[in-house]
Amino acid sequence: MWMYLGLLAALFLGLHSLCKKHAVQGNEVFPVLLGTVSSGFLFVASFYLFSVFYPDYAQENGYDFQQIPWKTHGFIFIKSAIMAASWVLAYQALKHLPITIVTPIRSAGPFFTFIGAIVIYKESPNLYQWIGFFLIIFSVILYSRIGKKEGINFKRNKWIFAIIGATFLGASSGLYDKFLIQNLSLNPQTLQFWFCLYTILILLIILSITWFPYAEKRKAFKFRWSIIAVGVLLQAADYFYFKALQDPEALIMLLSAIKRSQLIIAVVIGGLVFKEKNKRKKLIPLAGILIGVFLILYS
Repeated sequence: MWMYLGLLAALFLGLHSLCKKHAVQGNEVFPVLLGTVSSGFLFVASFYLFSVFYPDYAQENGYDFQQIPWKTHGFIFIKSAIMAASWVLAYQALKHLPITIVTPIRSAGPFFTFIGAIVIYKESPNLYQWIGFFLIIFSVILYSRIGKKEGINFKRNKWIFAIIGATFLGASSGLYDKFLIQNLSLNPQTLQFWFCLYTILILLIILSITWFPYAEKRKAFKFRWSIIAVGVLLQAADYFYFKALQDPEALIMLLSAIKRSQLIIAVVIGGLVFKEKNKRKKLIPLAGILIGVFLILYS
């Protein structure tokens, strides 16, 4: 069951990636990020308010919110700090790089998760899983060569380093999620509610330094419907992902790989919508990544 929940998360993540690219094009990155997180928080908060006024109905339907100690709040704040840093780097990179380059590099996240799952959680890979993960990494290297044809030098372009840093932080957060869900017994909606709230506070501090004091930057910001869509779609994806992690048998290394199937939407449809270059050539490493994901699922 947890694998199907992972596939649902991948579906919403693929749609989320498309809307995110639309939201940041020619726009100020930090207010877009604040808008997406805030819209996601309001979406989750609506369920929180419903659980306050109708607690019995909420509990019967599985979206009651837990009362948690301050120590647990501290653990959630750490996750918010990790993801805020990851999102800031990722949004900046997405603004300056094609989605068909950014998304495949982000797909290397399962490799970092894979290593962490072995070292931290002692998850044991088999031969097919080893082949699948290394196939994903090799496919990302192929993307780097295609990126050079679009004027993107992977060794000198700072946005490439930004997206790699975002990928590493995102993978670290994924490993941390298993600790929060399984070790601290947090349910998805409680984690989402407080995570979004703390992330908003962190982003407000960043914007108070980098955006709010500058009138020109404020005027340059363009509100788009996709900003709201990004927040809602991300919360939907996270909900199914956290539900999958609640299963004691769920393997974080496999869930991380399953989520990469969002590439079908982000690369194929995104390449057509945003009319990016070398779409056919990018299908080759895309196929490699999908085969890697398939080998992991097959194993």
